[in-house]
Amino acid sequence: MGKRFKKAALFTALAFVLSWSFIYLYFALGGQWVLPQALLIGVIYMYMPAAAAIIVQKGVFRQPVLKGLNVRLQWNRWFAAAWLLPIALALLLIPVALLIPGVEFSPDMGGLLERLEGILSPQELAEMEDQLEAFPVHLFWISLAQAIVFGITVNAAAAFGEELGWRGLLQNELLPLGFWQASLIIGVIWGLWHAPLILQGHNYPDNPQWGVLMMIVFTTLITPLFTYITCKAKSVIAASIFHGSVNAGAGLSLIVLSGSDLIVGFTGAAGFLVLIACNAGMIVYDRRQEQPLLQGAGAPNRPE
Repeated sequence: MGKRFKKAALFTALAFVLSWSFIYLYFALGGQWVLPQALLIGVIYMYMPAAAAIIVQKGVFRQPVLKGLNVRLQWNRWFAAAWLLPIALALLLIPVALLIPGVEFSPDMGGLLERLEGILSPQELAEMEDQLEAFPVHLFWISLAQAIVFGITVNAAAAFGEELGWRGLLQNELLPLGFWQASLIIGVIWGLWHAPLILQGHNYPDNPQWGVLMMIVFTTLITPLFTYITCKAKSVIAASIFHGSVNAGAGLSLIVLSGSDLIVGFTGAAGFLVLIACNAGMIVYDRRQEQPLLQGAGAPNRPE
């Protein structure tokens, strides 16, 4: 194994050790995956890959962190694509999901309230229903506006913790294998890294065991888009914005659709169909470029 891939392997091992040890300790001490604690614990968990990347990059290999991990804030059109594309995909997901048997349009937010039955008490659920009815604007439009604002701000800042590791270090080290092979490896590793949270009901509260496999499929399908945007923008900041917008828009379809968590949403079967179509569109777009990226080893993303 060459030095480059030893670095990738060391980072991956350390990221898992730090992340899984942290979450194990949290639950061993009596912690529960409920709001608002889950939000704080989730953000800390997201920063474990960044900690591993800094330790390996600076502490072990004595290399610069910012330049070496592509932390660049030079704005270009790919930053805008990273910001708005996930929102567009989240909206497209709604009509696609309605094509799948078992999914129904639920403008009264009945599907959303049903999902909250296992989380909130009957009294809390009734209070929330009254609050939703009192809103002058439908919750979907409020959430859409929040997704556009939070995706590039608060959510992107939280996502940076993951992206410094996955796209900053791991992608840099694996791109010499080729675009698709690197994306596949990163996607599987990234999905498996989520396992402790998924088993607690994150993203798939009704199907946590199947959710682990579904999450790996999701991250494998979306990673090529992350890889492409990061390479084109030449910055891990763009990947953080993309990640932030994905997280911000992930719940939009859940507000107006009812159906299994294995089908509805970005991380369900409907989301998989949308991502497959988006990957196909990326391939078509790239073939029309003067210097196609998908046929190379990702040199545009390598730091000078």
